[in-house]
Amino acid sequence: MNANFPPPADSAAERPYLEIRAVSKRYGGFPALRDVSVSVRQGSVHALVGENGAGKSTLGKIIAGVVRPDAGEILLDGQRVNFRGPRDALAAGVTIIAQELALLPARSVMDNVFLGVESTRAGVLQSGRLAQRYRELADRIGFDLPGTAPVRSLRLADQQKVEIMRAVARGASVIVMDEPTAALTEDETAQLASIVRELAAAGTTILFISHFLDEVLRLCDTVTVLKDGSLVRTSPAEVETPETLVTGMLGRTLDVAFPERPPRRPDAPVSLRVEGLSEPGVLHDISFSLREGEILGLAGLVGSGRSEVAHAIFGARKRSSGTIEVNGRRVTIGSPRAAVGAGLAMLPESRKEQGLVMGRPIRENVMLSHLGIASRGGVIARRDEQRAAQTMVEELGVSLRSLEAPVRTLSGGNQQKVLFAKWLIRPPRVLIADEPTRGVDVGAKRAIYELLASLAAEGMSILLISSEVEEVLGLSDRVLVMRQGAVVDELEGDRMTADVVMRAAFAAAGEMEAHA
Repeated sequence: MNANFPPPADSAAERPYLEIRAVSKRYGGFPALRDVSVSVRQGSVHALVGENGAGKSTLGKIIAGVVRPDAGEILLDGQRVNFRGPRDALAAGVTIIAQELALLPARSVMDNVFLGVESTRAGVLQSGRLAQRYRELADRIGFDLPGTAPVRSLRLADQQKVEIMRAVARGASVIVMDEPTAALTEDETAQLASIVRELAAAGTTILFISHFLDEVLRLCDTVTVLKDGSLVRTSPAEVETPETLVTGMLGRTLDVAFPERPPRRPDAPVSLRVEGLSEPGVLHDISFSLREGEILGLAGLVGSGRSEVAHAIFGARKRSSGTIEVNGRRVTIGSPRAAVGAGLAMLPESRKEQGLVMGRPIRENVMLSHLGIASRGGVIARRDEQRAAQTMVEELGVSLRSLEAPVRTLSGGNQQKVLFAKWLIRPPRVLIADEPTRGVDVGAKRAIYELLASLAAEGMSILLISSEVEEVLGLSDRVLVMRQGAVVDELEGDRMTADVVMRAAFAAAGEMEAHA
């Protein structure tokens, strides 16, 4: 993200406040961390970077008591600590904003923010005092979220804000932030940067895990690079560049440019046609066509209706009107099952909540949508299922120990590849990809870019949704810009620039109506 971060402040103290000494962790026979040692100054913002699977999140979870190390020790303010769980860590002033959100969906925003630190008197919850604390916190941070709204009613980006507010509300001396800006807009990212700097200036120590290398270099004082579970180096952020960090993370330089693609064929058959798709208060007369072998980008701000369009097409939410044609044939799609039957597939924005069954084996997740491939007379043939799943994970380069391992044990990038495998085991005519690179490192991003380009080259039609404008522009043949539930502009050729996208996304109401 390209937010303008404030310059790093001086550290509150030079002494290490948090020390990780020779920490190691294995999952089964797989080493997630190997003898890692890191010192973190009090009141500093210290980044952890590396590929998916490098050990960043594992180290963050060990610091916060979520995971226990197999070897090594952790010192906090000079004292050795041995956290048996997150509650112990919180009691010592350490908390985490995890990459996979851990909220109570049926409870209110306010309940989640103050979970474990509620206002009580004689064991009785003081609702009025809690509401006052929430208003003060919301005003301080600048996040405009209704305190009484159930968390499940919020967009993913707003749920991320709840996690951030909860960490700040706990008044922790150490906060581990694992991909805290992955679902935020540039303005929201700038807000978070100001909050982080304010916390650091007050003496809070921040461990900041992010795949956005420009963000890391603008915000953080120090950067630790991990590769394959081992420490590469720790250095001042001011001496690093995105290129040097990538080289350290991968052990090689990486061409991060988007793959070259042939010009789209304007006479190619139309694979998907959407006419008049509407939902009161959400979507307004969405119409477009998508041709064979084309990547059509859907851009816009968070809340513009991009994901809602995807879910409406895929039958995951009701629509009041509109028609859908696949390969020239009008289809009725009232459920995801019907969408799959019509030749559509969808990678959802949240792989944890909507895409994968995190506690089940990788094999089952790959085969979940197409069990008929490996069934005989309604009974799953385990050997056929194993063979089909193995073929797909090998084709997509999924790094794993065993197909029987739970999918949650994989890195974010490998989980995303499993999500692709789930749909590509029987290739669809149209692939809807909603934030396909969210929460993956630069190496995995490049692999996903190449995969999308190759699928389009083979004739698959792709509807691409991404909050990263550069990603939409770099991969797409055409771009539709959305605002307030409507398509406000269509871009191709020389008009496909970040400036034009953002102007359309922020268009005044009158301009929007003129384009509609």
